[in-house]
Amino acid sequence: MISTKQRLLLASSLCFFVLSGEVRAGETRYITDQLQITLRSGEGNQFKILRSLVSGTPVEVLESNADSGYSKVSVGPGVEGWVITRYLDTEPSGRAQAERLAKQLATVRGDLGKLRNENSDLVQSNKTLKQKLQKVDGDNQHLEKEVSSIRSASASALATQDENRTLKQRLDRLQSERDEAVRVTAILKDRADREWFMVGAGVILLGMIIGLIVPKIRWRRKSSWSSSF
Repeated sequence: MISTKQRLLLASSLCFFVLSGEVRAGETRYITDQLQITLRSGEGNQFKILRSLVSGTPVEVLESNADSGYSKVSVGPGVEGWVITRYLDTEPSGRAQAERLAKQLATVRGDLGKLRNENSDLVQSNKTLKQKLQKVDGDNQHLEKEVSSIRSASASALATQDENRTLKQRLDRLQSERDEAVRVTAILKDRADREWFMVGAGVILLGMIIGLIVPKIRWRRKSSWSSSF
């Protein structure tokens, strides 16, 4: 027969088991959201307190006794003891989670601040690059105008060079024609001089011949006239 006290203890244990869930060895549990609990050397308040555990402290469950309501846990290397099972949660306490979230939030805010600074630097860099790009575009347009001007000047210079070449060829041809005309003129002048010399010599010779012939003709005429009388 089970006594009334044993029945009450069993009912309390079952109720606790249903409410808190099964605790298995090897699980990691967390101290519930209380100010602190005690880690004792045995299963009960009469055992020595080894240390106090604050809310959110992670512990490894080594074994659990549903009858006594205590679980043996390991807090760290060589530190083991017993705590009340109902103070163990499967998730960190709200305070611990809040602290962790606060730290994460601070980290996120720090990262956000860095990203904002980096974004500001990128915006400034982008602005500087746009200014440089505008300057490069302006320089490019100026260079294009200079190139166009140089091309026009080059085309004009080439045209002038071609025109000068043509004029030089014409001048050389005219010079050759002039030299040929001078040479022909000299030849003709020399021929004319020789012809005039020959004509002059012919005239002189003819005069001499006439000078020799005419007196004889006159003498013959006189002789003829003298014979007639």
